[in-house]
Amino acid sequence: MAISAADAAPARPSTRSGAAAWRRAVVPLLLLCAWQLGVSTRFIDPTLVPGPLTVLQSLQEWVAGPPGKGPFSGTWAVHAWTSAVRVLMGFALAAAAGTVAGILIGTSRVAADLLDPLIQLARPIPITAWVPFSVVFFGIRTSSAVFLIAFGAFFPVVVNAAAGARLTPRLLVRAARMLGTRDRALLWRVVLPHALPYILTGWRLAMGIAWVLVVVSEMVAVKSGLGFTLWDAYYYARMDIIVCAMLSIGVLGYASDLLLQMLERRLTSWAHATAA
Repeated sequence: MAISAADAAPARPSTRSGAAAWRRAVVPLLLLCAWQLGVSTRFIDPTLVPGPLTVLQSLQEWVAGPPGKGPFSGTWAVHAWTSAVRVLMGFALAAAAGTVAGILIGTSRVAADLLDPLIQLARPIPITAWVPFSVVFFGIRTSSAVFLIAFGAFFPVVVNAAAGARLTPRLLVRAARMLGTRDRALLWRVVLPHALPYILTGWRLAMGIAWVLVVVSEMVAVKSGLGFTLWDAYYYARMDIIVCAMLSIGVLGYASDLLLQMLERRLTSWAHATAA
């Protein structure tokens, strides 16, 4: 059977990226259509769940409306920036502390005996249980929210980093020593490169948790941000603003995850090449 040159030629990158973009947009578009259809046919009560068009109008007013007209007019940028800064601060603390602690636990039995039981004991406790302590020690301000975010995002980082360090093949360590690598350099040249995909996966999980926790912390520990706006809109019975805040958090969280994916591809290109 003869194969033409056109059939044998690989698909162009632009065609692949366009097809992938459409595939990613199919499910959200179908959900939007179903949502609007349910509201239009009164299958969903619009007073309880506003339709997409109503949400879009409210979002436009929240983003570009004249400031001073109300709490939900022209204030989106301020609240989004405030929440993003808190997320980044908490995530940075969690990523740094969790990576160091995880590498120590994965490479040292003494560190594992000292740190791992305490971490595993604290990990199942809901972050909401720490809210009273954060308010008592840090007050109703940004440091309280950053503490809650960092504390909750710490656990996926430390667990993944410890797993990556612990699963470093002994064969790689022996080969490095045979090539003259000293014990101090093994951490940087063998353990960290092997654990890096695990660490970055932990970072991605931590970033998602950080956006969840920023809502929790801003509801009770501070008086600004998207989480505070969401809770404030509940008291005003503005379900449209609540949906706008939810969508804003989802979009910002997705954007931050895409950035971490780009970082992961750049730092672990060797792993992707091996998998391919």
